[in-house]
Amino acid sequence: MTPSPKDRKTQTRTASADRKRAKNQQSFSRVIKAFVDDREVVYGGGRGFGSDALRINGKLFAMISSKGQFVLKLPGARIDELVRLSTGDYFDPGHGRRMKEWIAIDGAHSQWIKLAKEARDYVGGKP
Repeated sequence: MTPSPKDRKTQTRTASADRKRAKNQQSFSRVIKAFVDDREVVYGGGRGFGSDALRINGKLFAMISSKGQFVLKLPGARIDELVRLSTGDYFDPGHGRRMKEWIAIDGAHSQWIKLAKEARDYVGGKP
């Protein structure tokens, strides 16, 4: 049986989303490796939201969302700036409300480590 045009379109969208998610996961693996020597940073260990996140002092600062987006905690003004620059968008975990001080990024892979270090410093209390 030949798939309908609508089914082919859905399959194409799903395959594209899977490729994007895989690329984001690969980039996040590089972010994790960037913190391997930082004794204050821990990867994973949680349950539910942020279970596969980077943490400092038990607080989340970077993760891959269930939608495959790179998500970071940064000061509100910095998030506003990144959104204005089209680097990312305000993060909504799926309940229809943005989470304060969180940004979701789908591209800009070359900036991920730098942004994760910014988030680590912010959440960890470094000026």
